[in-house]
Amino acid sequence: MLYRSHEPEGYQCPFCELVNDLPFTEYNLCAPSDLIYQTELVAAIMACDGFGNHGGHVMIIPTAHVESLYELDEDTGAAIMRETQRIALAMKIAWNPDGTSTRQHNEPAGNQHVWHYHQHVFPRYWDDQLYRQLRHRVPVEDRAIKAQQLREALFSDDHPQRLREADVIR
Repeated sequence: MLYRSHEPEGYQCPFCELVNDLPFTEYNLCAPSDLIYQTELVAAIMACDGFGNHGGHVMIIPTAHVESLYELDEDTGAAIMRETQRIALAMKIAWNPDGTSTRQHNEPAGNQHVWHYHQHVFPRYWDDQLYRQLRHRVPVEDRAIKAQQLREALFSDDHPQRLREADVIR
């Protein structure tokens, strides 16, 4: 197994409570009005947390309980991307941001803290400080080594969705 669940025993998923119109547990920070819309496979919801100096971003979530990217099926993944684009365009119309950004987190070390897959979609504004952390450059040589290591892993028989040469253009 390449990953394990980090969902605590007895976990009450706040996103499942929202999309299934269930009573909210005491620790659920969602509100019924957070639901923007829902399709068969995914829902768009307002996030309860803000980042940077502008609040108000959206999360695209599967309607089925899926903990992380590792478990995401192809149809749901495609639906998430379609709705991510749809929300980004709606943000342009509604809020006229200078740009948009998306991000997604898996496992505690990846900064995931809700054990239900969610794709963040942010409106971006000049100097919004969304990514207010220190950056550093990685030398080209180090990046080349890491890229080769990833290529090897992607083509490895140990990879559950191994790439085939026929699938790669370059």
